[in-house]
Amino acid sequence: MREYEIKRGATLEERVVDLKKEVEGYFGPIDGTENREGQELYVVKNPVNPIFKKVSIGAGKYPGKKDTLIVDFEECPIAEIIADGNIELAADAVTVKNKFLLKATGKDSKARRKAMKREDSKRN
Repeated sequence: MREYEIKRGATLEERVVDLKKEVEGYFGPIDGTENREGQELYVVKNPVNPIFKKVSIGAGKYPGKKDTLIVDFEECPIAEIIADGNIELAADAVTVKNKFLLKATGKDSKARRKAMKREDSKRN
């Protein structure tokens, strides 16, 4: 599970007015919700792209902290993807994931990586 901060000067609600609708548009029909660490996440158990085994996405709300987007992408192992010849589906999965995260957070993959590295260095 990962948490992504929203671009400075914006909130998740401003960037994505209807999170449920966006999740369905990118990943497929929502099967329900689950609670993780006190946060409610939408769950897609049968995503449109078969590279994803399960997708869980929700808004992280913490008192006194900036909004975050919580995501958990459960994916097929890379060896299985290669053995099944699904390289193109894997590339599509990465594209969909990046487009969704850009829309929701306002940050491209390079900015998200830099933010994750900063967070990791703070923890160590």
